[in-house]
Amino acid sequence: MTKKNILILSGDGIGTEVCQQVEKIIELFNKNNVETSFNVSHGLIGGIAYDEAGSPLPDETLEMAKKSDAVLLGAVGGHKWESLDIAFRPESGLLKIRKELDLFANLRPAIVYKELVSASSLKQELVEDLDLMIIRELTGGIYFGEPKGIKDLGNGILEGHNTMRYNSNEIERIARVAFDVAKKRGNKLCSVDKANVLVTTELWRNTVQKIGDNEYKDVDLSHMYVDNAAMQLVRQPKQFDVMLTTNLFGDILSDCAAMLTGSLGMLPSASLGSKDSNICSALYEPVHGSAPDIAGKNIANPIATILSFSMMLRYSFENDLLATNIENSIKSVLAKNYRTADIFKEGNILVGTNEMGDLIVNELKNII
Repeated sequence: MTKKNILILSGDGIGTEVCQQVEKIIELFNKNNVETSFNVSHGLIGGIAYDEAGSPLPDETLEMAKKSDAVLLGAVGGHKWESLDIAFRPESGLLKIRKELDLFANLRPAIVYKELVSASSLKQELVEDLDLMIIRELTGGIYFGEPKGIKDLGNGILEGHNTMRYNSNEIERIARVAFDVAKKRGNKLCSVDKANVLVTTELWRNTVQKIGDNEYKDVDLSHMYVDNAAMQLVRQPKQFDVMLTTNLFGDILSDCAAMLTGSLGMLPSASLGSKDSNICSALYEPVHGSAPDIAGKNIANPIATILSFSMMLRYSFENDLLATNIENSIKSVLAKNYRTADIFKEGNILVGTNEMGDLIVNELKNII
């Protein structure tokens, strides 16, 4: 039996509630002697970390993360900390841990379960059987580029500036991840940029094309401007299989894709680094935010977090069986008409966060 060390960073808002549902599954696995056992530890990140340790990412948390096999994160942020200097805001902790672990590849699947087709904001024929993967570069681009800041120009005028930067090495490594994922799916990759006006993404397009021409001739590569890609996602989403794009564009497009599925509460993500690194190379988190307005009310949908754990099993621990068992358990619960509030429609059975977690665990008990 192999043992894997998982660090859970529940963070802020609904993070604690949704991560608790994953811990129920981990406890079930450990009690049933599956081939892998899981050792769980906990750390602080985000606003709660600032409150308790004076930093949105305490050094202790970062060291724990580096020594773990994988990290599961709930959510960070909330109105309480919005007035802080940007360096101390919860989101800075999230950006820093991604940067420190060099988690450069963000994988965000958008899958429409047949039981939830009616929850999508688009017509059934547009989203039925949708299975899309967005791959977002995560540690470069305008979020990290220097210089950045706010400058006083005098006469009461302030100027804010950010810098979009990418070098060819950063583009090449994320492109290879996307091409490899495409080869395991439909052999089809669309790279999204704004090469007609941004020279940074002109470099992006040329570099991706070069990698495709030299190393992945069997993958059908296309390019699309980001404004058109946003339109096409809501016009004809099933034309895409794998989409590759920059940090900023990926942030926007993946949330757009989320609504194709009916709810942000259904979308997991994986942030991956180099497996050759001697530190932890993977962090998994739901796409939804901390939702402070519903925190502690047993309302939040835990499925995205549970699916993030499923991605951990698949990508970090190479355990497709357990990952598939979780995914099938979720499908069974949805097929029995149980819904949390974000995906509830008349005729469904409304359940809370804890109840949804328990239902999924009970289905798992019948499988493992």
